[in-house]
Amino acid sequence: MRKSILVTHVVSAGAWIGIDVVSAVLVVVGRVRAGDDRTAVYQALADFFVVPLLLSALAAGVVCLVTGVLLGLATKWGLVRYWWVSVKLALNVVACVMLLLFLGPITELASGEQPLRDIWFVAFLATTAMVLLSFAMVLSVFKPWGRVRR
Repeated sequence: MRKSILVTHVVSAGAWIGIDVVSAVLVVVGRVRAGDDRTAVYQALADFFVVPLLLSALAAGVVCLVTGVLLGLATKWGLVRYWWVSVKLALNVVACVMLLLFLGPITELASGEQPLRDIWFVAFLATTAMVLLSFAMVLSVFKPWGRVRR
């Protein structure tokens, strides 16, 4: 059971990072393109990104959070017994909140309501979430910092 939960945790985290990469690339490409190219990229965002990919990212984030909590409760690592686990938990929650912040601007962007000056904020959110999640994966591999003192 533990290995199944672990695999689900790793797959959901990988999917989440992949979705963040796609979103950052689409937003930045849309921003640097001009005219019809920009319109085409934003239309692709509206058609393929806003509902399916963001809902997938939210689902991946929630699955990653739930499986991480289950693993913390069911293994020797605990939820707040080791610093690296606590930091990963906090990063996951922060990344989920960032995803929710991302939903509003990206919906406006895809509908054509988003001012172009705000596009960089959307790209910043996507890129930052990707960096946070990648750092969380590094923590999983190296397990630094030792135990949390009581």
